Amino acid sequence: MKWLKKQLQHKMEHLRWSSLKETFKEHGLALLIIIVAWEIIEDILFPMLFIWLGVNVHPSFYAGAPVAWVLCLHWLAVPIIWGIWIKISNKKKAEIDYSCNHDH
Repeated sequence: MKWLKKQLQHKMEHLRWSSLKETFKEHGLALLIIIVAWEIIEDILFPMLFIWLGVNVHPSFYAGAPVAWVLCLHWLAVPIIWGIWIKISNKKKAEIDYSCNHDH
């Protein structure tokens, strides 16, 4: 039970206002959107998919819904999505301002 509580607290840590502000300040809007979108996918869409599969394919898929809430994959998914974003946005590493300190 302690493990489950720790997992849920860890998951909610990413959506705390102070954490979101810090991410925005350090890495910009694109990464913030990626993180929030991934959490929505992981916490809402994945469980809905497993429930749909449980209804339409086989009841054993119902077990995936609570697992999706406990399982934390942002450590893998967010860097992959960020890398894809950098590639499709045609930005070079030197062009990316990670500090958000703009001297005009």
